[in-house]
Amino acid sequence: MSAAPAVGTAHTAQQGRDAFRAYLREHNLPVTAQRLVIAEVIIGSAEHLSAEEVTQVLAERGEKAGTATVYRTLDLLVRSGLVVERDFGEGFRRFEAARDVPHHEHLLCTMCGAVQEFRDERLERMTTIIAESHDFARQQHRLVIQGVCAACRRGERSPRPSSSTSQPQPNRDSSR
Repeated sequence: MSAAPAVGTAHTAQQGRDAFRAYLREHNLPVTAQRLVIAEVIIGSAEHLSAEEVTQVLAERGEKAGTATVYRTLDLLVRSGLVVERDFGEGFRRFEAARDVPHHEHLLCTMCGAVQEFRDERLERMTTIIAESHDFARQQHRLVIQGVCAACRRGERSPRPSSSTSQPQPNRDSSR
C-alpha cells in the first residue's frame, strides 16, 4: 500500500515536514527522523489513514518506526493543527492532512473501508435550519454516511477482513 499524493492539500509532504519541524522546535520537542517521515506520510496522503496504515506505508518505504512512535507522532500532528483526527465509529481513528477546504462530510464503505469526502451546500443550510427550529445555536456538525460503495457493489473491491482488529485498506479513489 502506498499513500496516494494529496490533492488540494494546504501543504505538500515537504512543506508539512518543514511545518512540523518548526512546531516541534517551538515546543522544545525532539525533532527525529521518524517523526518527520510520519509527518510526510500523513500530510502527503490524500487518504484517511489509520495508524496501522501509516506503519505499513513506512515499512513499504523501508522506514522503521514503532507503533507507539506512530501513535505519539500522530497525536502531535493533530495538536499542531497539521492533521485532523477522524472517528468514523469503526473502532479506530483515521487521520487526514488539514487542508484549506471548507467543511466537508464523509461517505464510509462498510465493506472495504473506503472513505469519500463530499460537500453539499444544501446540507450546510439544512443543519442551520434544523438547529434554529429547535432554538439551538449551531456551531459545528459532523456527518458520516455508512453504506456500500459502487466498486464493492460491482464486486471490484475485496471486502475488508471481518476481524475486529483488522484495518480497512485505504481508499485509492478518495476524492478531495
